[in-house]
Amino acid sequence: MQYSTALSDGLLALACLTCVAVIGTARKRYGEGDQPALFCALLGFLLPAAAASVGVMRYGVDSDWQAAHLWLSQASKFLALPLLGAAALALGRGWAWSRPNWGRIVLGLCAFFELFRQMNLLDDYRLLLNLATLLLILYAGAVQWPRRLPLAAAATVVGLFLLAGLAVGTEGFIGPLRRVDLFHGLLTPAYPLLAWLLLNLPGSAKIADLGENPVKTL
Repeated sequence: MQYSTALSDGLLALACLTCVAVIGTARKRYGEGDQPALFCALLGFLLPAAAASVGVMRYGVDSDWQAAHLWLSQASKFLALPLLGAAALALGRGWAWSRPNWGRIVLGLCAFFELFRQMNLLDDYRLLLNLATLLLILYAGAVQWPRRLPLAAAATVVGLFLLAGLAVGTEGFIGPLRRVDLFHGLLTPAYPLLAWLLLNLPGSAKIADLGENPVKTL
């Protein structure tokens, strides 16, 4: 058993579940145009919450949970994070994308995953997809200028994800600490900060109320 990893996974699961609860409650304040984006954001937090929860079982209870943990971890990398990036873009720009178009985004992500899996290029695809997603999050914060807090939050989220994914990773040790535990430790504050960012982006209804940019409906 890897009890330190079970603990770090448990903290990550709690952080993501808190994001789910906060966004689920906040959805009531948003208009119909923003509901699909917020629903996809919920999915983007639920998948890593599920992966981390199963990780607690795998590392702290029974290693037979390994297959389920690996599957959910893969879903978090290739589906959850891109959905959070797309939600940040839509809410940041005030674009109201229809439910069918959000469905196409989900299906497209699944199709590209399978395509690159067949081509044995999943690692390259994951890197490009994650970098593109982080750029969307940073852009969503940057377009709120002169409001500085959203940009600072976006930059911090991007920095934490980059540090976790590129500098730390999940294999081996850094001194006495497992890299996977540091990886979880960096993501634990990153997800709540990302949830805060999403809820502090204007969304289509708020932009329309302010009489700013017109809503873009797809």
